[in-house]
Order: sequence, then C-alpha cells, then structure tokens
Amino acid sequence: MDDGKQIHTPEQFEELVAQAIEALPDLFFEKLENVAIVVEEWPDSNALWSVGVQRRTDLLGLYHGIPHTGRTSGYNLVMPDKISIYRQPILMRCHTEDDVRQMVGRVVRHEIAHHFGIDDDRLLEIGAY
Repeated sequence: MDDGKQIHTPEQFEELVAQAIEALPDLFFEKLENVAIVVEEWPDSNALWSVGVQRRTDLLGLYHGIPHTGRTSGYNLVMPDKISIYRQPILMRCHTEDDVRQMVGRVVRHEIAHHFGIDDDRLLEIGAY
C-alpha cells in the first residue's frame, strides 16, 4: 500500500480530479457553475462528524451544500457549494496508478450525485457502487 501513497504528488492528484470533472457529460458539467471542487489531504473533525464517520481514513469525499432537489426560489446570493475530495484516504486504498484514477473518478461522480440530490441509498439501488 505504500506504493499507492507515492503514486501522485498533490498536483498530479489534482489533475486526476480535474480530468474526472472534465469527463462528465455536458449535461452535468454545465450545472456545476456554483460548486467549488477541492482536494484536501484529510477530512477534518467537522466533516467526519457531519456524516457520522469516526475514522478519517473512511471518508473519501464529501458534498457540502444544498442539493438541487432541496433548493427553493429563495436560493440565491449564496456561497458556492463545496465538494471535498480527500487525497490520503483515497491513496491508502489504491495499489496502482490505475486504481487511483478509477477511485478518483468514482468519488468525484459520487459527490456530484449528492449535489444533484441523489442519496447513498439511491446510489446503491441503481448499482453506482
């Protein structure tokens, strides 16, 4: 597993995230205008608490915001939603560069699904993971 940690510098990892975003179908990509997607090394205690996760190695990404399905006509002049992709927990699960690329793509798509109002139960139901 140590090899997985050495595969990507933070910059290379950020490039993988950018590639995963660019690979989204235009329909989804165009609706991400008010979303900041950031790479962080580890989730902080607030992020862990917000989703009921105790170990920071267990959280790979997190959507912070109000999903499209929860927005009302009063949803304006708000700070951008945020999607955090956690680099170290992803690298810990991966053995090869291809593993990292696939995992990053999966986590990015998963968190973007939350942005569009798709919860974990629905993702399981449709076989997304």
